[in-house]
Amino acid sequence: MSDSKALRRALAAFPTGVTVVTVGGPTPHAMTANSFTAVSLDPPLALVCVGRDAVMHGALTEAGRFGISVLAASQEPVARYFADRRRPLGREQFEFGQWQAGAQTGSPLLVGAVAHFECELWQAYDGGDHSIFVGRLVTLDRTDGEALLFADGRFRRLEYERTGVTT
Repeated sequence: MSDSKALRRALAAFPTGVTVVTVGGPTPHAMTANSFTAVSLDPPLALVCVGRDAVMHGALTEAGRFGISVLAASQEPVARYFADRRRPLGREQFEFGQWQAGAQTGSPLLVGAVAHFECELWQAYDGGDHSIFVGRLVTLDRTDGEALLFADGRFRRLEYERTGVTT
């Protein structure tokens, strides 16, 4: 298979949540990612995939820990900001949005997100043009609210009805 556009189009049919992945420390960095998922309940593991050419790749490898903020439906501007490779780097990028330091890793976590996870890097795997970073969850929290979704190249929201969930 050699048509990457066709592959992206087919994968876009699968809706995903939207997160901001962060690392703190001397080289703080943040990026939008929708390639986040649970791996295991025992031990508690989650993964995020990061392009090898992304600034986050080196920052996460160096830090050895990371935070995940699952964005609320109202946080589309945050998702767009951290997806833009032209944004500032380092501490200056964290002037966008409100942040709190993670209790265990110190990774910046977005205020207003519907869930937060802090992870210690457990393992990294070759994923072609990406690396698959598996983290052992050390803290988590969940608040009420709707999560931001991404499908077919657009941000989306769920609409809840008494009879069930519709999109």
